[in-house]
Amino acid sequence: MDFTIKPIFNNNLEAALQNKINTKTKPIGALGELETIALQIGMIQNTDQPSLNQPTILVFAGDHGIAQKREVNLYPQEVTAQMVYNFINEGAAINVFCKQHQITLKVIDAGVNHDFENIPGMIHSKVDFGTQNYQEKPAMTAEQCAQAIQKGADLVAETFHNGCNIIGFGEMGIGNTSAASLLMSYFTKIPIAACVGSGTGLDTSAIKIKQKILSEVYQKYIPVSPLEALATFGGFEIAMITGGILKAAELEMTIIIDGFIVTSALLAAHAMYQDVLDYCIFAHASEEQGHQKMYQFLDKKPLINLGMRLGEGTGVAVAYPIIESAVAFLNTMASFESAGVSGSEKC
Repeated sequence: MDFTIKPIFNNNLEAALQNKINTKTKPIGALGELETIALQIGMIQNTDQPSLNQPTILVFAGDHGIAQKREVNLYPQEVTAQMVYNFINEGAAINVFCKQHQITLKVIDAGVNHDFENIPGMIHSKVDFGTQNYQEKPAMTAEQCAQAIQKGADLVAETFHNGCNIIGFGEMGIGNTSAASLLMSYFTKIPIAACVGSGTGLDTSAIKIKQKILSEVYQKYIPVSPLEALATFGGFEIAMITGGILKAAELEMTIIIDGFIVTSALLAAHAMYQDVLDYCIFAHASEEQGHQKMYQFLDKKPLINLGMRLGEGTGVAVAYPIIESAVAFLNTMASFESAGVSGSEKC
């Protein structure tokens, strides 16, 4: 896939932004990570007066072939479709948080093993009725993977052209922590057993079974490129998020990264285009054990850690007001000069 992603590098602007931040009526550095976020968003938008326009979360849903055997997941595959209906009926946590913080929510059928019959309120972008079981064959063909990446990119482009400049991603798919664990191991080279967690709530003995099964899957294949790894181990929702992240970076949007599954999509995007990280803000630390190791690999840290492990983009929605605060102080807080406050040289 061909994207043009530029690093956010402008020495003059960075210096101007840092001076603006430092001369606010506060000690230097006193707003901590809010100052880092403000600087990053200003650099992304190439201005010292950034704005957050029409914040949007895209939630991609897809099924995984391995989930039909119930060996690696606590819930049956049917729960994916049932939760999608819950999103459409505005009954899920992500609906609550998006409504609370005035974030636009879009729900996308990337590849659920269910016929939604063109129900309203959903974006119908199904590649297939779930992936193949990678215990037997790659999850998807190269063509399907490329199609999913392009669909994700197109949806982000449409969102951007409708006025959005800050975007987050969520997911729903029974079995997708298994796919994310396999992708994590491939891209970070961390042993698969250290990447596998409880998912939706497996106990210790079930986690050991999951580790064994996924270790066997991992050893079965030798992908030679990020795209082939994504096709072998991924899901349609993960591939679409990968494409969405890459397109958002190309369009110089601010990208808010959610939990374990979305970060696995980012690992794939990062392996293709390393500069994509310049555009990413990391919302929260998931309770899934591999997520912290992903952060260590990327040398990043999350805004919050509330013990969440729900997915859906909920971490994005909950963290968004912090990002709003960062932009608000940069744009509206008084400077020492404008407030007539002396002694700034001592701060």
